[in-house]
Amino acid sequence: MTAKAQIEARLSRPSREEQLKRALFRGAGLHAGNPQYLAAVATLLDECLLSDIGAGDLTVKALGLAKGRARARVVAKEAGIAAGIEEFQWLLRLGGISVTPLKKDGDRMECDEALLEIEGQCGDLLSHERTGLNVLQRMSGIATMTHRLQERVRRHNPHTCVVATRKTPWGLLDKRAVHLGGGGTHRLGLGDAILVKNNHLTLLAPREEEAVGLAIERAWAFRQAAAFIEIEVRSAESAVAAAQAFRQLREDDSSFHARPQLRASCPCLLLLDNMSLEQVRGTVDALEPEQLREDVLLEVSGKITESNLDKYAACGADALSMGALTHSPRALDFNLRIL
Repeated sequence: MTAKAQIEARLSRPSREEQLKRALFRGAGLHAGNPQYLAAVATLLDECLLSDIGAGDLTVKALGLAKGRARARVVAKEAGIAAGIEEFQWLLRLGGISVTPLKKDGDRMECDEALLEIEGQCGDLLSHERTGLNVLQRMSGIATMTHRLQERVRRHNPHTCVVATRKTPWGLLDKRAVHLGGGGTHRLGLGDAILVKNNHLTLLAPREEEAVGLAIERAWAFRQAAAFIEIEVRSAESAVAAAQAFRQLREDDSSFHARPQLRASCPCLLLLDNMSLEQVRGTVDALEPEQLREDVLLEVSGKITESNLDKYAACGADALSMGALTHSPRALDFNLRIL
């Protein structure tokens, strides 16, 4: 491939930001208006509700409060990003309770600000209260943490994004909460994209530098079905080998196909997992001599905490993925007040 053709191929490729958005920001379809999303989360929400009120509400029965109607308001007890309002409405409407949202998912909320008003039979309202609030509290906690960390990262590197991992006990509910906080969802499931991790590589070849090339060659045949192809590497040598393999396959595509939109349609990523700051910097430096940095996006994962994510962002990472966003979020505080 000539130097001129290489330049033309690179110019036809989407920008790093466009590739990153396509690869890791996949939350636009996660909302209650999407039947596939609703079907995916309904099973979990139904189970949460059934486990709480399946045998009935003994307190409501003992106090004789099942009949009559009541109104209530859901109020935020701390500031943050609202998330889970659509899911809250869906849950309570199952119980015949009318819901009037006062905020939208993704809105900023202040302490003592009302998010929703609800009305229904007293027993139904009281019985559905806790499950609905649990969803709001968890999802709003994830969205708020994501928003805070994304704002912090952008102050140190405006091109770096915070993204989730697959450590999501509540599945797509957790992914949607990250999306509402402004973060990237990463894969929505195993069928979304190709992510080759160290266990895959171990099964392909004894040496990582050899395995990454073989993995990329096999994955490349499935690129049209994948949102992205990503390879986990644990050394600078493996990163260089992977980036060279991606570049060669792209150039081969350019040699035989005249449609640049197909060549550029699959973002290529390297996952730098559990690397120290020095290792990340060394890997970035190793990619520079051949300008291999232009051929891959860099995701850094593992060892990243609130206290050091700004330093990892400054290393030049395109994405910082944090399991803590979803595996151990602090729930925001809400309460439901009878009016």
